[in-house]
Amino acid sequence: MEATRQYIFRKATMDDLSLLTGWQSQPHVREWWGETEPYDEEEIADIRVARWIVETDGKPFAFMQDYTVHGWVEHHFARLPKGSRGIDQYIGEPDMIGLGHGSAFIRARVRSLFEAGAPVVATDPHPDNERAIAVYKKIGFEVAGPPQDSRWGLILPMQAKRKIL
Repeated sequence: MEATRQYIFRKATMDDLSLLTGWQSQPHVREWWGETEPYDEEEIADIRVARWIVETDGKPFAFMQDYTVHGWVEHHFARLPKGSRGIDQYIGEPDMIGLGHGSAFIRARVRSLFEAGAPVVATDPHPDNERAIAVYKKIGFEVAGPPQDSRWGLILPMQAKRKIL
């Protein structure tokens, strides 16, 4: 992969539902995201969460979201400083996996969150999702506690601080 590759993050809209449905039907996405349907209008409009379609070379290939960790009662990252963000993402196109895109686009988005003032960015992969955990560690995230149950399932809390990236 070229070091100069550009990633475009465009807001996900209701027009993206068929794209997201297709991606979420892929076995590699379903393994960690489950059988849930893509978002409805209310969820797309939720101001607590920014949902993105990630593109490179004019091709959409991934989904990413970042959210305020203080937007839900008793969120597992609520102890983080005000302004902290959480992230989740997946590569939807199978032919784009294993080429370095994951670490590159996640790093790009996390950097933009820090530039916007987030003091900490957190993520919560399933403890068995070794690929995701390795990518997060590669770009500077650290494990921030033992695996725990959350209302979104079993998670491994991880976080990165502004100075790391």
